[in-house]
Amino acid sequence: MEKDLAASPLRIKPEVVPPGLHLLLDFWGGRYARDIAAIETALKAAAAACGATVLDVILHSFGENAGITGVAVLAESHISIHTWPETDYIALDVFTCGACDAHKAADELILHFQPVKYEISAHKRGNEKARRKGVALGAN
Repeated sequence: MEKDLAASPLRIKPEVVPPGLHLLLDFWGGRYARDIAAIETALKAAAAACGATVLDVILHSFGENAGITGVAVLAESHISIHTWPETDYIALDVFTCGACDAHKAADELILHFQPVKYEISAHKRGNEKARRKGVALGAN
């Protein structure tokens, strides 16, 4: 059975938007750096807030008082997390494409973790004008 790709919600018009927006979030202070259940809840809530579809959530705890790393795999890309409770730091990536609003996911994560301080940087992925022209390593 053939799928109608033109009707797909992931179809993007390159002349309108770049294929993806990648937000890098740095949180200092806040809550839940050791709480795997709270982190899963936060990732799912962030995905819902930005209009993304969660395919899977994979989280790994490095021990009772150690950090957690993981990812929410989205149909529209991913949200990843790495925590360092010993230094009160959480790093998150929110990468979305299509109609999803990565900033809404970031807002939800800020509400959930309540960092004392945070920084967010944004990168337009796949933007032809922003791409550095060159030759891939190993190319002949």
